[in-house]
Amino acid sequence: MSQQVQEKYEESHLYRIRHSAAHVMAQAVVEMFPEAKYTIGPPVENGFYYDFDLPRNLTPEDLEAIEKRMRQIVQGKHEFRKTVVSANEAKKIFADQPYKLELIEGLETGGFDEYGNPLEEKPEISIYQHDTFVDLCRGPHVENTREIKPDAFKLMSVAGAYWRGDENNKQLQRIYGTAWENKKQLEEYLHQLEEAKKRDHRKLGRELEIFIFEEEVGPGLPLWLPNGGVMIEELEKLAKEMEEAAGYDRVRTPNLTKEDLFIRSGHLPYYAESMYPPMELEGVKYYVKPMNCPMHHKIFGSKLRSYRDLPIRLAEYGTCYRYEKSGELFGLMRVRSMQMNDAHIYCSEDQFEQEFMGVIDLYHKYFELFGIEKYVMRLSLHARAGLGKKYVDNERLWLKTEDMVRRAMDNGGVPYVEREDEAAFYGPKIDVQIWSAIGREFSLATNQVDFAVPERFDLKFTNKDGHDEVPLCIHRAPLSTHERLVGFLLEHYAGNFPVWLSPEQVRVIPITDGQNEYAENIARQLRASGIRARADVSSQRMNAKIRDAQMMKVPYMLVVGDKEMQAGLVSLRVRDGSQQKDIPLAEFIARAKDRIAKRAKEL
Repeated sequence: MSQQVQEKYEESHLYRIRHSAAHVMAQAVVEMFPEAKYTIGPPVENGFYYDFDLPRNLTPEDLEAIEKRMRQIVQGKHEFRKTVVSANEAKKIFADQPYKLELIEGLETGGFDEYGNPLEEKPEISIYQHDTFVDLCRGPHVENTREIKPDAFKLMSVAGAYWRGDENNKQLQRIYGTAWENKKQLEEYLHQLEEAKKRDHRKLGRELEIFIFEEEVGPGLPLWLPNGGVMIEELEKLAKEMEEAAGYDRVRTPNLTKEDLFIRSGHLPYYAESMYPPMELEGVKYYVKPMNCPMHHKIFGSKLRSYRDLPIRLAEYGTCYRYEKSGELFGLMRVRSMQMNDAHIYCSEDQFEQEFMGVIDLYHKYFELFGIEKYVMRLSLHARAGLGKKYVDNERLWLKTEDMVRRAMDNGGVPYVEREDEAAFYGPKIDVQIWSAIGREFSLATNQVDFAVPERFDLKFTNKDGHDEVPLCIHRAPLSTHERLVGFLLEHYAGNFPVWLSPEQVRVIPITDGQNEYAENIARQLRASGIRARADVSSQRMNAKIRDAQMMKVPYMLVVGDKEMQAGLVSLRVRDGSQQKDIPLAEFIARAKDRIAKRAKEL
């Protein structure tokens, strides 16, 4: 959640409901366990949680009892009353609560707030009380517990959580809950969760044999199985076709480079924590690359350039490596090894708008192809306070390039929202948020303007007046990485990929062993026609073979028995449940090839 979205959320009534529900839950827990030590209980994106130090591990039955008691409490219409107190008064109130006392010490010195976040100035210390429960809290809350509807919240799970997120501290029990403004919203959210479980890309990735992770290989380093390899080939083929049509040249760069390159580009000071540590050989430090751009800059600068050569578009599906903290890794969505749909466009200022909007046009083509109906273009800007620290220190160029992006988007009639303090260190960017078929939000692509780094590499071209000029550089990745895109597509399609993207497009199923040779021959003809197919000549019964193909979400099943073999025909079963009996193989091949060639959504 971006800072501005978070700020808007914190001002909402829903935020107050969830914050208040966390306090009600804490009351119920403390009533059940009088010796409980309670810590913090903030609202989060879809609910709330509270961390407790308890005498025993909670059970599902405990959650039911806590939830039941919460429903009794909220119907009591207890007012949430705020009182500002001194540090000494607060210490007396929470004398038997060591975690609260630690927080009070932080508030007293002005160092940290009640959630352990550093503060710029010393805050007031306040408590909130409802019914018999008192908590150290800055709020905000609803006026009374009746605003928390008894049929609009639910406790979801219990997990371990270290105090203040530090594994050197004691592990607590974190109870997660969700709360909404009414019963309908809760039911919709729970339904979405159920759909999300079915579509979880980690679960589907295993079941459909797309990818795996192995501890011996390392966390966040996916291994692509043959089916995943097919998907990657298809996505890269798609990108190559699109980019070739748009005038891109493909390049390749090594996975390893000297430290000096990242010092010159400016990446090392900004991204050292996200890079793997260097390896040293013969007194020289080398890094595995976290991005391709510095090497693309070297390729651009490898010879003299004229304005007549521009724009130059260099594309690469290069593998990059970034260190993500272990706790932040998540399936294919957050990994340490990634294959990026990367490209860099070098252009003059008067070419910028056309080139920038050419990338935006690519986004829209991909949205149409994948059936992405909801998306948001977000213009990420710098913040003046971050100049020289988080951002290149040149306010004039920041304002100029941000205005160039605004003008391009406005002239192109493309809606966008603005977000401050989310730019790249070298320039503004358009970040693309997309929503899957079940309404889950994903960060997919980026389109970045770089006004700073080309000059650091002495990149230049001869302009029409015969003078040297520094090009603008556009960094773009419309298809993100193979990893993130495949993770999104697994959820978006629930594994039911369109035929062009399906790892296995046709399964030929003989009814008995007597048709095995015929089935194998059909599979060979399909493969010769460019269709991914295999025959299931295992010893299983026909219904089991059909079930296996359905479990693997194969788009087309061709069932053949003696009748089909004697007539040279096939009977088609489509993944969507439709069937067509006794059709010529050539007719089916024509249909499948048409769907594949068009990258059609329908089967």
